[in-house]
Amino acid sequence: MVAAVRGCGGVWRRVWQCGAGGSASLGQCAAASSARGAVAPAGKSGLAPWVPVVGLEIHAQISSNSKLFSGSQVQFAAPPNSVVSFFDASLPGTLPAGYQITQQRVPIAVNGTLSYSLCTDHKMSQMVTKTVRIKQIQLEQDSGKSLHDDSRSQTLVDLNRAGVGLMEVVMEPDMCCGKEAAAAVRELQLILQTLGSSHAVMAEGQLRVDANVSVHHPGEPYGVRTEVKNINSLRFLAKAVDYEIQRQIEELENGGTILNETRAFDSKLGCTVPMRDKEGKQDYRFMPEPNLPPLILYDTKSLPANINHQQVVNIDRIHERLPDLPSVKRAKLVEQYGILPEHSFTLLNEDGLTEFFESVVKRTQMKPKKVIGWILNDLLSYLNQHSLTVKESPVNSSMLADLLNLLEKKEISSTAAKQVLGELWKGEGKTPLEIVKEKKLELIQDQEALEQICQAVIDGQKNEVMAIKAGNHKVLNKLIGLVQRKTQGRSNPVLVKQLLEKKLLD
Repeated sequence: MVAAVRGCGGVWRRVWQCGAGGSASLGQCAAASSARGAVAPAGKSGLAPWVPVVGLEIHAQISSNSKLFSGSQVQFAAPPNSVVSFFDASLPGTLPAGYQITQQRVPIAVNGTLSYSLCTDHKMSQMVTKTVRIKQIQLEQDSGKSLHDDSRSQTLVDLNRAGVGLMEVVMEPDMCCGKEAAAAVRELQLILQTLGSSHAVMAEGQLRVDANVSVHHPGEPYGVRTEVKNINSLRFLAKAVDYEIQRQIEELENGGTILNETRAFDSKLGCTVPMRDKEGKQDYRFMPEPNLPPLILYDTKSLPANINHQQVVNIDRIHERLPDLPSVKRAKLVEQYGILPEHSFTLLNEDGLTEFFESVVKRTQMKPKKVIGWILNDLLSYLNQHSLTVKESPVNSSMLADLLNLLEKKEISSTAAKQVLGELWKGEGKTPLEIVKEKKLELIQDQEALEQICQAVIDGQKNEVMAIKAGNHKVLNKLIGLVQRKTQGRSNPVLVKQLLEKKLLD
């Protein structure tokens, strides 16, 4: 399938091949924010380049033990229709009281912004910061869930979710690719989790995303948009948005038209599929809810005199008690530990990794800049390889700190440390020191014995010795490696290098 490649400024060019649902590179997606409206080579149809437009509607389940207007429990994976009150089950339909209650006309907040960052390459070495406008945030009820049984040609209804409180965050169409959309949602997810407003676990349906996607030529009005509904993972969100952009460009360049329709993302096929035509706004038939008084928020300036502060919502008072948001946490990590900004993003993006890192730093003599390497390159890669969370790691922060202390005190080499770490992953309950002694991995402290090993290596590598003496000092690394092999990683590379240099260069 011919895909459409774009820079983050929104200009797409048909220049590469990919399978269905394939995404463009991070660099292509995030490097050219100033390119919006720029002229790019025309596609196969000879038309001007395409500008994708992406807006999002995010539904976050608020942290609450009960539903908005009933005492029914909020419980994930409960048996169908087991946490439903009479109010929740009001018929007809699958919505509480037969209709949905929302703050659509008078939202709780309007005209906000969200700053988010994303990397421009796979090595996480360059980051760009972008901003998306937030049109509004509103509180509303979740609806029931339809369960389709194709084998029996039946559709069953589960009302467990009906009436659960949702926070809908409507983002303006300021994004242009899947990577931007996923990065913005991830930042919002971290903020909600930090504030405690929502657990926002996408796998449990606590954070669901609807993506509105359209494409147009520079200088022209926005194209007809489609809405991809109920996306429940960041990876699927990125793939769904990119696929839908590619599909629309393909359709338009082949002479077709884009329908204003609702689509779903099929994660197995890696593509979007049609669900239904979009309903017009008039079909929703909004009306005021007569049984609910208005919700009024105050700030310090607008707070009426002689009012009980416990009975009103003062947003200034709430603001004063807010914890550090993710952006502030990242800045503090960089300042306190001297790590790179991109490392701070990785620490916060992985649940529990920041606490793990700081715990190791407190327990070890190793500098934080070196600790972060072990955390990201060794610990995190192992966890990802085995699909484990930080909390599920068989190596806790105390174990890793003990291992790094042995390395920092030069009791073992880095090669031996990695070998010990490999043994710790087995979860057999042994300490790093016990493994070192059991495997005889201690560094050789007898310098005279180490000199004899170095001399034996020199005697057996005549050509390499001649090259080193002729000025090719890079060959010295080979001799160091041979000494390491003979000592089974138990020699200090720095000391070995000094001994070899003394024998060959003095």
